[in-house]
Amino acid sequence: MTLERRRRLIHARRTATGLTLAGAISFLAGMTDATGLALTGDFVSFMTGNTTRAALSLGDGNLRHAIVLLSAIMVFVLGNAVGIVIAHFADRRTFAVLSCVSIALATASLMAGDSLAMPRFYFIVASMGMVNAAVEQIEGLPIGLTYVTGALSRFGRGLGRWIVGDDRMDWTIQIVPWVGMLGGAVVGALLTQIAGAAALWLIAVFAMLVALTTLLIPKSTQRRFNAASRSPKQTKSRSQ
Repeated sequence: MTLERRRRLIHARRTATGLTLAGAISFLAGMTDATGLALTGDFVSFMTGNTTRAALSLGDGNLRHAIVLLSAIMVFVLGNAVGIVIAHFADRRTFAVLSCVSIALATASLMAGDSLAMPRFYFIVASMGMVNAAVEQIEGLPIGLTYVTGALSRFGRGLGRWIVGDDRMDWTIQIVPWVGMLGGAVVGALLTQIAGAAALWLIAVFAMLVALTTLLIPKSTQRRFNAASRSPKQTKSRSQ
């Protein structure tokens, strides 16, 4: 086997592993999003929609709902930040992030009753923010897990470039998160109809199963799923 062929095989294996993991996590995000929307009436990962709805609520004079949605946006941002911090310090980054997502969802599932509706909502939102740190890229290509608008946009732009003569096909991977999100949302909607709020517990178990499965992925491969952070020295050298 030539060195070039070996490199292609390794690249293909890493890509397949990354896409499988991204699809599973997007499936998890779809389940959570559908269940969260069914239980609360608001989006738990679609912050574009929450931004628009917050603006509409402000226009209608519904200050309380606007504050709930704007707070959800802040919680989502903080969830992303917490996910990155966990990924940075953890030895098994993807496992650590998904385990924390599972714990957050399990905690939300225990919050029964109207008095705990808001804390439950924010725990679900935080979990959807954290999950984005599990896989940030696949072989250098950015990938979204809870926001498929960006993935569909990259897919469409890639399709356009292919039509005008660009022979690269790496843009096709962007459809994976959308397919995963769609499938997960269908399952999440069915679970919520059958089990109600208890669906969150089932989703938390699924998140932990995915987390445990990632222990089979070599650490060297998992490190490639995270966008490389830039050290202060690198930042300074680039500015000079």
